[in-house]
Amino acid sequence: MELLFEISGWAGAAAILTAYLAVSMGWLKAGKGFQTANLLGSCAFIVNGAFHEAWPSVVTNIAWFLISAVALVRMRSTQESPAPAAEAPPVQFPGVPETGQMAIVEAPRAARFT
Repeated sequence: MELLFEISGWAGAAAILTAYLAVSMGWLKAGKGFQTANLLGSCAFIVNGAFHEAWPSVVTNIAWFLISAVALVRMRSTQESPAPAAEAPPVQFPGVPETGQMAIVEAPRAARFT
């Protein structure tokens, strides 16, 4: 049984470190996969830490678990909500220069006297 708790701790370490490496190297975006790996890894660390009575580690990993769980719930709720309406294109009023551009005004033509 002790071997199972040790394997749990090492599997948790592998999950969290692999996710962190993948995000840090740009192989994975910090999304559902990253948060799921953190959630599972923290669970494994909680089991291992409780077995070894390493309470500071257990408390830290409970916080890690809660952060990942809340992030996953928030990701799910944003996916289920309808997409925001498309932003309206900016309005260009006649005679007003566009943002960042200088107005070019034609000089009035001189009247010809003949």
